[in-house]
Amino acid sequence: MHTEEHRWHSAHLNREMALKVYGHWGKPYIVFPCSRGRYFDYEGMGMIAAIANFIDDGRIKLFCVDSIDAESWYDFSIPAGRRNDRHEAYVRYITTEVIPFIRSHCHQDTARVMANGCSMGAFHAVNFFLKHPDLFEGTIALSGLYRLDRSEFGLTGHDIGAVYFNSPIHYLPDLSDPWYLEQYRCSNIIVCVGQGSWEQEAEADTRHLQSVLAEKSIPAWIDIWGFDVNHDWPWWFRQMNHFLANLHG
Repeated sequence: MHTEEHRWHSAHLNREMALKVYGHWGKPYIVFPCSRGRYFDYEGMGMIAAIANFIDDGRIKLFCVDSIDAESWYDFSIPAGRRNDRHEAYVRYITTEVIPFIRSHCHQDTARVMANGCSMGAFHAVNFFLKHPDLFEGTIALSGLYRLDRSEFGLTGHDIGAVYFNSPIHYLPDLSDPWYLEQYRCSNIIVCVGQGSWEQEAEADTRHLQSVLAEKSIPAWIDIWGFDVNHDWPWWFRQMNHFLANLHG
């Protein structure tokens, strides 16, 4: 398998950021890691090996990025607004630094990238897609939380005003801009969750997201797996293979 590691100093984050490329050709995917995760976690946890046939066959090409979650949503020492500000710097890094890098690397100047992630990575994958459908063609999001007033983030309903535009279950119901809605309707939206251990809040958020998308006539594949399906890597391996097979044969 062809792999490359790249790093550079991000002007938007004022720190060095790294990413890793897996594959030589195929549909570009940007992969967001789990909470406070790193760019090498997809490989370290076994996902790269689990979906290697799609990469080796040139059907997909992964760009696994670093997170700054510890400086934004998981920095409980600063107020919600400052966490949101730090995340917005990460948004600028992804949209103005990483996306152009991916397009150049793939020799596709206007490519729309698929967003992917598990757990906290799924939150990022959905949020980035919804806010930037001109850059993202869709998402495969597994076992994510899609509202920021969860105990996971140490935020409550009183904090939503400061983070509203990064909490999909809050901003999506109010979104009525026809341009965004049409972009969503022409995209590949896959959101999956199990009903087993540690999936209860993710399941609730996935069902809520399903309801909002349906109300807006946005096609989406919302897949609720069984009561034996836990919030864990072995199930994410199976889910990724299932969805990639449907998208890429």
